[in-house]
Amino acid sequence: MMFKVPLPLLFFLLFSTVATISSAQMITGVWKGKINRQKVEVKIIRNGDSLTGTAYYYESATNYRRYSIKGFFDPATNEAVWWDDRLLDEKSGRFSISTPGKMPLLSRADFNCPGGSRMMLDGNAADKEDRDDIKGEVHLDKAENPFFKDEWDYIIENYLVGGNDPELIKATEQPVEEPVTLVTPIPAIPTAQADKPAPVVIAEKKTDPVAVIENKPVEQKKEITPVVPTPPKPQPPAIEEKFKAREKKFIKEIPVSGDSIELRFYDNAEIDGDSISLFLNDRLIFQHIKLTANPYIIKLALHEMNATNELVMVAENMGAIPPNTSYMVAMVGDKRHDAYLSSTEGSSAMIRLQKIIQ
Repeated sequence: MMFKVPLPLLFFLLFSTVATISSAQMITGVWKGKINRQKVEVKIIRNGDSLTGTAYYYESATNYRRYSIKGFFDPATNEAVWWDDRLLDEKSGRFSISTPGKMPLLSRADFNCPGGSRMMLDGNAADKEDRDDIKGEVHLDKAENPFFKDEWDYIIENYLVGGNDPELIKATEQPVEEPVTLVTPIPAIPTAQADKPAPVVIAEKKTDPVAVIENKPVEQKKEITPVVPTPPKPQPPAIEEKFKAREKKFIKEIPVSGDSIELRFYDNAEIDGDSISLFLNDRLIFQHIKLTANPYIIKLALHEMNATNELVMVAENMGAIPPNTSYMVAMVGDKRHDAYLSSTEGSSAMIRLQKIIQ
């Protein structure tokens, strides 16, 4: 039995799919211009709400620094946020004076199309480790062809015909390093000496005087090694104990209204295995949240909350690079609030959610 899809619904589904892919394609591509007064070429690839790619800060083809980038894109506000995640390559010209890209940056820019085929990213750039320390402006234009060639060119060129496959993008993010094999050449034997046997060199054997020792039977004593029981490893304190013991540091207050609030949590620095738990009004609501470049999204119903609420982020671990840092985005209706949260062995980050009576 075949079901017929109404024509208006078919057009709606087709339009929605094309619009979603087109939106991703518009931010995906090669961007050229300046960040913090430095010439830069950024290759941005959108994968869901996340951004990845590379950034080249350069003076010339032989004087540049190349970083991998991580970030996210908010289609509701057309805001792109990305940061220099890891230094991949560095080259310096023979007579170079400047050092482009010496400081890793975090860039925030609004995506806009002023007219025609021109697309722009305009915003500001801050120190990657101190997001409030604004270093300069971001002015980028979308370009057709890259100045630097790398592994992302194939993804960009084929984005609408399979290059947007999340698994392909993930594989491109983690290039395999090929082992380097060093081969020592064997010297060729001259033709005139090819038929002659190679000379045999006999090393002179040196004998050392040996003292004659009278052999006597040695009585061997059996040593008894006492067995010492291994003490049990101390168990780490439960997350509730960490919550009670650590100081709660107030970060900011966020006004909330409507039916619910959506919270998105990202790793604020290098992805190093950070995980967190969340407490709302002294009650554990989520735990074992692993922070990555992709958002961990939760929604809270406002009708179950008090007029004033305390949301506390407690670090379950410190990751490979302490402290435990998180970038939180709170969506209240069509309004966006963000906060940078840091948690240590002695303190936890606290956000106050204040209900607005309408």
